[in-house]
Amino acid sequence: MARKKHSSVDEEAQIDMTPMLDIVFIMLIFFIVTTSFVKPSGLDYNKPKASQATSKPSSNIFIGVSKNGIIMMENRQVDIERVTANVERMLAEAPEAAVMIQADKDTTHGLVVKVLDQVKAAGIDKISVSAGND
Repeated sequence: MARKKHSSVDEEAQIDMTPMLDIVFIMLIFFIVTTSFVKPSGLDYNKPKASQATSKPSSNIFIGVSKNGIIMMENRQVDIERVTANVERMLAEAPEAAVMIQADKDTTHGLVVKVLDQVKAAGIDKISVSAGND
């Protein structure tokens, strides 16, 4: 019985790339699907233009006022009467906190003044209203 040699010049060792390509495509689909469902939190603001606006370091307490009259603090809706209590609670946690009010440019100025009054009633003197450079 003669033994036959199985190796020939035409046969070379090759790596099958199909499993690796399958994994890469599955990962690509996973990343596309997961990034399309990420929803940013907070309100969208249409900020007014300000030619003399300067950037300040971030404040500790943010209050958002939308054009529909919705007041947001800590990513939740707050009534105008509860602004003082919430600011006092946050001030107890950070005594040297400042307040940044982000108001939509279409918001009535009366509502922004009411929010300013509520913040002043909580005992904070460092208040700033944001203005966009758009």
